[in-house]
Amino acid sequence: MEFSTKCLQAGYEPGNGGPRQIPIYQNTTWYFDSAEHQAKIFNLEEAGYFYSRLSNPTCDAVAARLAALEGGAAAVLTSSGQAASFYSVFNICQAGDHLICAHQVYGGTYNLFAVTLPKMGIEVSFVDADAPLEELKKEIRPNTKAIFGETLSNPSLKVLDIEKFAALADAAGAPLIVDNTFPTPFNCRPIEHGADIVVHSTTKYLDGHGAQLGGVIIDSGKFDWAAQGDKYAGLTQPDPSYHGLVFTDHFGQEAAYVYKLVTWLFRDLGAPSSPQNAFILGMNIESLPVRIERHIENAQAVAEWLDADSRIASVNYSGLEGDDQHVLASKYFDHAGGCGVISFELSGEYDNAVRFLDGLKVARIATHVADARTCVLHPASTTHRQLSDAQRAEAGVAPTLVRISVGIEDVRDLIADLDQALEGAFS
Repeated sequence: MEFSTKCLQAGYEPGNGGPRQIPIYQNTTWYFDSAEHQAKIFNLEEAGYFYSRLSNPTCDAVAARLAALEGGAAAVLTSSGQAASFYSVFNICQAGDHLICAHQVYGGTYNLFAVTLPKMGIEVSFVDADAPLEELKKEIRPNTKAIFGETLSNPSLKVLDIEKFAALADAAGAPLIVDNTFPTPFNCRPIEHGADIVVHSTTKYLDGHGAQLGGVIIDSGKFDWAAQGDKYAGLTQPDPSYHGLVFTDHFGQEAAYVYKLVTWLFRDLGAPSSPQNAFILGMNIESLPVRIERHIENAQAVAEWLDADSRIASVNYSGLEGDDQHVLASKYFDHAGGCGVISFELSGEYDNAVRFLDGLKVARIATHVADARTCVLHPASTTHRQLSDAQRAEAGVAPTLVRISVGIEDVRDLIADLDQALEGAFS
């Protein structure tokens, strides 16, 4: 099936006389005819459902749809994008391990890796994504268990050279985990370029309406865990939680990572998606191609208008031919703009940026991005507020930087709104 058809049909096959839409299994538990049947499912001897904290048919259908869109082998929905980022790493890392992450990532992810993971004994090295491969290789250690980056960083909008980071991961004998939230699989499929695991905040473009909170982890099924048996013992050696079961032997290379995540992290820590949120997500994915095309069309027009305005010091949008990310974006993205998100710096001071946001009428200040409605945010005082000045600078977040997530409204109304707000900010 082509991409647009997968958005509508992948992951769920209705039976004769059954519901056309993915049904909502809004229940916690399942009924069994025998204790033996229930015990076999608990012991991973048979496939089935017994408690929605671990798995649910609605969530599984939507996860399968997303796996199909990304070209992955297996996937699991989580309660948030932040949970997806955390679990993607914690599923294979433990105290004493090491992670390499690009500097240019979302502020919440940076804090998770810089502050929270070290408290759990996992050390993280942040690297400049633009550095040469040979320099990046110097960060590899014997205990490096994963490499992490964002295809399009939030909010600096730097494009990750996926193939370079895949080569880094190969040198480390570790999987490359890529957050593909902004481009979505409509515009970029990191697995095709060497990524092993893909995560999303499904709260963003995949939902696109600010209606559900969620995340997804998609495993390519291509990383050879068995070849690194001692390094990834949790997958390749007997698990005492399941009477010595070996995940790679029992579920195969294509499913071992996801099954371990579900049966271990969801069992012990929770944080799965709710069936209701999964249903909303699955329904909104159906319109993903149509929405993203409009987002990119509008963002290109807004970016060009901002780039020509003297009140704007700089514009970050890879759809602009003069943007320093344009060449790399053209390599990895089907549409060079990547998505509908633009970041730009005003030519004035911090106060000008604040007055500009306060003066908007069509676009609205919101702690959100990638929505059908245009949203704006001042990263330095919100999403990246917890970082130091030096850390904000490394992440590309200046005091006058504004992030605008261009929606699917009439672009003439958006440009008129930006114009009047800038007029008020500098009057």
